[in-house]
Amino acid sequence: MADTLQRRLKARHLSMIALGGSLGTGIFITSGSSLYLAGAGGALIAYMVMGIMVYFLMASLGEMASHDPAAGSFIKYANQYVSKPFGFAMGYNYWFNWAITIAVELVAATLIMSYWFPHTNPIIWVALFFCAILALNLLSVEYFGESEYWLSLVKVLTIVIFIIAGLFIIYHDAHTKESALNNWSSLHTIFSGGFNTTFEVFLLAGFSFQGSELVGIAAGEAKNPTKSIPKAIKQVFWRIILFYILTMFIISCTIHYTDSRLLNINDNVSLSPFTLLFAHAGLHHAADMMNAVILIAVLSACNSDMYSATRILWHLGKTGDAPKVFAYINKFGVPIFSLLATASFGLLGFLCNHFGSGNLFIWLVNISSLAGFVAWIGIAISHYKFRKKYIKDGGNPNALIYRARFFPLGPLSAIALCVIIIIGQAYVLFLQGNLSILQAVAIYIGIPIIALIWLGKKIHLKLTEQNLTDRKHF
Repeated sequence: MADTLQRRLKARHLSMIALGGSLGTGIFITSGSSLYLAGAGGALIAYMVMGIMVYFLMASLGEMASHDPAAGSFIKYANQYVSKPFGFAMGYNYWFNWAITIAVELVAATLIMSYWFPHTNPIIWVALFFCAILALNLLSVEYFGESEYWLSLVKVLTIVIFIIAGLFIIYHDAHTKESALNNWSSLHTIFSGGFNTTFEVFLLAGFSFQGSELVGIAAGEAKNPTKSIPKAIKQVFWRIILFYILTMFIISCTIHYTDSRLLNINDNVSLSPFTLLFAHAGLHHAADMMNAVILIAVLSACNSDMYSATRILWHLGKTGDAPKVFAYINKFGVPIFSLLATASFGLLGFLCNHFGSGNLFIWLVNISSLAGFVAWIGIAISHYKFRKKYIKDGGNPNALIYRARFFPLGPLSAIALCVIIIIGQAYVLFLQGNLSILQAVAIYIGIPIIALIWLGKKIHLKLTEQNLTDRKHF
C-alpha cells in the first residue's frame, strides 16, 4: 500500500486536461438552450461574464497550486488559509459536486443514444457506460491521463472544426434574408427573453464552465507542477475566448434563437447547436457524426468527474476528515475505496426510468451547478486569505512562481457574482411564477447540507478543544 498519490501525469496530460477538462455536456448541449431562452445577446453576455469570472478563479487557483501543489488542492488551501470547518465543508461540497455530475453525464449519454436507439431501455446504456468509466478509473493514473488526453483532443478538434465551419456559414449566409444573423437585427431579437432569462442562463453557463478547476486537482499527480501548472493555467484564458465566447457567438449567428429543436422537446440531445450547424452546412450524416462526437465528449467529462471526485475524497480521508479507509491506495496508485464510494453516485442514473431522462437530467444539472458555484466561492476566499497571509509572513508577491493578476479585484468579484447568481435563481423563478417547492429543493438542496456540515465540524472542534482543556485541568 502506498501512502500518497504517484506523480505520473506528464506535462502534455496536464495541459490537455486544462484545455478540455470542462468541455462536455454544458458547451455541447446546454449552450443551445441558453440561446433559446435569452436570445443571442443575452446568451453571449452570460457566457462572457462567466468567462471573466472563471479566469479570475483559475488565476487564483494557479497561484496557490504552483506555490504548493497538492492533490485536493483548494480543499487543503481552504483548511490552511480560512479555517478547518470551512475546508471540511468545501471538501464535501466539491466531492458531492463532481460525484453527482457523474450521474448527469450518464443520463446525458442515454439521451444521446436514444437518437439511434429510441426504443431501447436507457438503463442498458447507463450500465454500459458506468462500467466503462469505472474500469478506466481503476487503471493506473497514467492510463487516466492518456485516455483523457485523447478524449479531450477529440473535443478540442471538434470545436475547432465547428468554429471554422461556422465562420464559413456566417460569410456565406450574410446577405440572405433567412440568415441567423437576424438574431442580431434588433434589441428584441438580441435580448429576446429580457433581463430575467439572461440572468437565468447564468446557471447553464456556469455548468458549462465547471471542470476548469480540474487542473488544480491533478496538481498532486503532476510530474513537474511548478512548471506545468502555470503553463496550464495560462492556457485557460485562450480556452475561454476560443471554446466558449467564440463558440457561443458562432451559435448565435448561425442558428435561429426560435428554433424549437434547441429545447430538445423530445429528449433528443442530438439536436445540439453543433448538430444543427453541420446539418445546415449540408454535410451528409451530420447528425450521426455529431451525435458520436457529443457522446465522446460526455463520456470524457464523466471520466474527469470520477477522477477529480475520487481524489477529493482521498484527500479528505488522508487528512482525517473522512474515514481512513478512503486514504488507502492500491499498488496501481488508485485510491480504490474513494473511487468506489464516488462511483456509487453514478447509480442515480438508473432512476431515469422512474423520473424520465429529461427531467432527471435537468434536476441533476441544477444540483451540480449550484454546488459548483459554492466551490468557486471557496476557491476565491481561499486565495484572498492565502495572499494576505503570504504578505503578512514577509513574502513578496513578485516572487511567486505564478502570480494572479487583478488581486484583490479578481477573487472579490468572483465571490460577489457567485452569491448574486445563487440567490438570484430563486428570484427569477419567483418573478416568472414558476418557483415550485420541487424546483427550489432541486436547486438549493446542497446549501443547508453544506451549512450543517460546516456547523457540525465547528462544534466538533470546539468540543474536542474543550475536552483537551478539561483533561489538562484534571
